[in-house]
Amino acid sequence: MPRPCKRRRICQMPRCERFAPTEKSGGALQLVTMSLDEYETIRLIDLLGMTQLECAAQMNIARSTAQAIYNSARAKLAEFLVNGRELSIAGGEYILCEGNAKNDCCSRSCRCCHKTSNDTTH
Repeated sequence: MPRPCKRRRICQMPRCERFAPTEKSGGALQLVTMSLDEYETIRLIDLLGMTQLECAAQMNIARSTAQAIYNSARAKLAEFLVNGRELSIAGGEYILCEGNAKNDCCSRSCRCCHKTSNDTTH
């Protein structure tokens, strides 16, 4: 019997959940779906410059799991960009960081959480 999937901690939901090329080549676009935990690894590693180890600690998962999620997310981004697919960000096994629990990342004033950032557009 497989081990149950551990829910990953997400600190920020995407501002936009769907992306598509502006130029359509006739017919319906094929959809690429990125999970919220994949989105979070892209945000933490590529946008905020965290290492995979820091990302894993932030998401409360093993480094090897963070690496696998990140690799999957990058492959989906490449499919979206290179082949002109539509990208949707949704689903996955996650827990949204609320900032009120003792173990939440927000309570430790981390630099990645929307509740502690200087961005006021949330």
